[in-house]
Amino acid sequence: MKMEMAAVNPETSGNRGTQAPARGRRRILALDYGRKRIGLALSDELRLTAQPLKTLARKNRADDVRRLREICREHGVARIIVGHPVHMTGEAGEMAEEAARFAARLKKELGIEVELLDERLTSWEAGQTVAGTRSPRDRRRAPLDDVAAAILLREYLENQPRVRGALAEKV
Repeated sequence: MKMEMAAVNPETSGNRGTQAPARGRRRILALDYGRKRIGLALSDELRLTAQPLKTLARKNRADDVRRLREICREHGVARIIVGHPVHMTGEAGEMAEEAARFAARLKKELGIEVELLDERLTSWEAGQTVAGTRSPRDRRRAPLDDVAAAILLREYLENQPRVRGALAEKV
């Protein structure tokens, strides 16, 4: 279930200057949004791979947006994918509505295209992935949010059309 939010033109939207010319911005940032933490994953510039980036401890909305703005500038992010945590039945609950509000705020504040993407089972898959690579002690201590974001981003990238061996430019 993919819900796309329209892009904002930074020159006319009155945003806070995050958007640079599109030719220098190629990466996609995926967010696994939560009340305590936000997991981040980043694509390569060709949009072929997804790598966990970091997990941000939430402070407040303004600070969260400020830190995400800095990350977008630093890494040349052209699009943000926000995990939409719908129930297994496909219904949107309280957390899905909160993630949608956060995505809308990012679009407004950063002037970067933002999409919501169904994230069902990404946290479970992250736990399964990490179970085979980390010691039991490390698994208990380290959050999986960045790995869940990387799985979300991988799924997004795999479903994008390819043109002559490269991903089609949609930005």
